[in-house]
Amino acid sequence: MPTFDYKFMVEAPVTAVSNFHHDTSVLKTLTPPPIFAQIHHFEPLADGSIAEFTLWFGPVPVRWQAIHSNVSVNGFTDTQVSGPLKAWQHTHTFTAVSETVTEIHEHIEYEYQNGWRGLVNRLMFGKPGLLGLFTARKMITRRQLAKMKTAVLAS
Repeated sequence: MPTFDYKFMVEAPVTAVSNFHHDTSVLKTLTPPPIFAQIHHFEPLADGSIAEFTLWFGPVPVRWQAIHSNVSVNGFTDTQVSGPLKAWQHTHTFTAVSETVTEIHEHIEYEYQNGWRGLVNRLMFGKPGLLGLFTARKMITRRQLAKMKTAVLAS
C-alpha cells in the first residue's frame, strides 16, 4: 500500500495547532484552489465522528465520507468510509518541539481503485498532487495560526 509523509514546523504551541485542526470548518480553509470543499455533514471532532463532504476538482465532484479515530490534543486519524479511493487513512500528528513551536506530520496510507478509476485516482491523488496539496496546506496553516496569534495578542 502506498504511503505519503509530509512534515513541517509552525510557530504555535501544540494546543493552538490542535484547536485549529479540531475546528470542523478547517477543511474548507485548508483546501487550496482550484479545489473547493463543500461540507455536507461534519460532526464535532471526536472518536467515531463522521465527516461527509464533496471535493470539487473544477467541475468534477468527488464525494467523500470519513470517520475519525485516535482524537487527542496530539492529532487524529481520518479514514475513508466511502470515497474515490479503494482505501485512505490520514493520520495528523502534532508534536511540541518547544512551548511555541509544533511539528505537524501528515501520514497517509492509500490504495488506488482498479481499472479506469485507478488511473483517475493516480492523476488526482498521486504523490505530485499530494505534495502540492500539502505544501499549500503548510502555507495556509502557518498563515492562519499567525492570524490567530495576532488576534490573541491584540485582545
